Amino acid sequence: MPGSVKVLFVCMGNICRSPSAEGVFRKLVESEGLGESIIIDSAGTHDYNIGSPPDRRAQSAARRRGIDLSGQRARRARPGDFRRFDYILAMDRDNRADLADICPPGEEHRLRMFLEFAPHLEWRDVPDPYSSGVLAFEFVLDLLEAAAVGLLANIRQHHF
Repeated sequence: MPGSVKVLFVCMGNICRSPSAEGVFRKLVESEGLGESIIIDSAGTHDYNIGSPPDRRAQSAARRRGIDLSGQRARRARPGDFRRFDYILAMDRDNRADLADICPPGEEHRLRMFLEFAPHLEWRDVPDPYSSGVLAFEFVLDLLEAAAVGLLANIRQHHF
């Protein structure tokens, strides 16, 4: 869509953190009436889960907050994403490093850590809840919601 801002959230497998971030940010953007102006997607740095829906625990935690992740399917991040998206937001330093490895020269400015947009938090990486319990998924959503507010403020400041 011409004139839109495009955001890509990225974690390792694209079944927990990044689809949750996509859902959280989409809900915020739509509640602010900006759904037509901001394109949102998610991907993984690895190909473990291509075509799979988000983890059932991630879906359950999101659903409790009024967020539906059921329509999402995992995909792998590609070098072309750096030309397509304005913001490529890594969930942790390892995923950032993996993304930097596929980033075409001159596009590095698009790659950032998602939690940069929540500087008031003591966390820099969104922890992977996959091997943890239900509370870990809730904590991840708390982090994502805080960063989503900061990201939207940044987009408004720089693009609208």
